[in-house]
Amino acid sequence: MARARDTLLGPKHRRKRLLQSLSAMLLVWAGIATNGQTDLYVFVGGSVKALRYRDEILHPLVRPFLASMGADAIFMDDNARPHRARLVRSYLKSETIPPMAWPAKAPDLNPIEHVWDMMGRRITGTLHELQQALLQE
Repeated sequence: MARARDTLLGPKHRRKRLLQSLSAMLLVWAGIATNGQTDLYVFVGGSVKALRYRDEILHPLVRPFLASMGADAIFMDDNARPHRARLVRSYLKSETIPPMAWPAKAPDLNPIEHVWDMMGRRITGTLHELQQALLQE
């Protein structure tokens, strides 16, 4: 049975709540550019700390993706703690990957936010079905 609060909220808020529930169980990462994209990467189990971010995302996915983009590519992420850790900054510097500077309290203008919104509008079925679909990719 739906809670009273859920029935008062519109579909956009229910989708956002579903995505938040999903993000508590699965973390998804993707790289996009005007002329390409990476595969969707799903972190299964545990949180993402700087070491895991470097070993599972930066080294195997970001480094070759940016190399294919050419010398003018700029790496854009956000101010999440794993992205700003000394280990990650050191790795980016050693691989000559230029990160985009983000002011500490900048509004989230990352274009990926629009992708998450589109995903939320397309979600159908149960959270379990979506989780299984993501794990099969």
